[in-house]
Amino acid sequence: MDRAKRTLAPYLLVLPGGLWLLLFFAVPMVTMLSLSLQEGDIVNGFVFTGHWQNYTESLGDYRTQLIRSLVYGAITSFVLIVMAFPVAYWIAFYGGRRKATYLFLIMLPFFVSFVLRTISWRMLLTDDGVLLHPLKEAGILPGDFTVLGSPAAVIAGLVYSFLPFMVLPIYVALERIDPRVIEAARDLYAGPLTSFRKVVLPLALPGVFAGVLMTFVPASSDYVNSELLGSSETTMIGQVIQAKFLSNSDYPSASALSFTLMAVLLIGVFSYARALGTEDVMKVAAR
Repeated sequence: MDRAKRTLAPYLLVLPGGLWLLLFFAVPMVTMLSLSLQEGDIVNGFVFTGHWQNYTESLGDYRTQLIRSLVYGAITSFVLIVMAFPVAYWIAFYGGRRKATYLFLIMLPFFVSFVLRTISWRMLLTDDGVLLHPLKEAGILPGDFTVLGSPAAVIAGLVYSFLPFMVLPIYVALERIDPRVIEAARDLYAGPLTSFRKVVLPLALPGVFAGVLMTFVPASSDYVNSELLGSSETTMIGQVIQAKFLSNSDYPSASALSFTLMAVLLIGVFSYARALGTEDVMKVAAR
């Protein structure tokens, strides 16, 4: 009896999470896959016909928005690495007893609604807002200068929204580095740049890898920032999917676009993992 309990215990522990994923992930995914192959409308209903043209037609109509979303996601991830690495490095090696306080301050914006934070950015970047209006009045910026509605505004909003998701995994990776390893590199006459490039950066790659996964995927599929901070020239694929689902009730096309986006993101993630060398990264993380 005891042996049977020990055998069943791991499966019983996994059972609640497995049922949750089955009910709220697997079932909706299968339903959406079925919808993507249906034809019809909201009035007469939708019928499964195996209509694969939903994929080709949707991709042909919204290829520009899909590519734009991937480009915005890639730029956002790159900017986040550049911004988050110094912050995480400073907290990990120089934060001292106040590390928890600094991490709390980084997470503090998450206590406010995501939509409200994005609206705040809209108020900040508007032409007569508290940032641009004084600069225009002082003659520092031309009167027709504008940021809102531009790709820069959308990317800035994405960077702000997902910054903690890059800082935290990089911090965790850096926190695990033994300072004596860096001291040993300096004892071997490695300068600050060389020790960073040869010691710190390779050991921090697991955090960078995790941070990119946690930011590139949601940034590429985001629609709130492009909706509130962008314009018709910055429409992302998330906006198209949202409009088709909630406004146009075009469920087959919206489902097809969702699966297309998921497939493209998975290909991008696996390509990134292969290029970075996931096995080497995991070996470093396990040390």
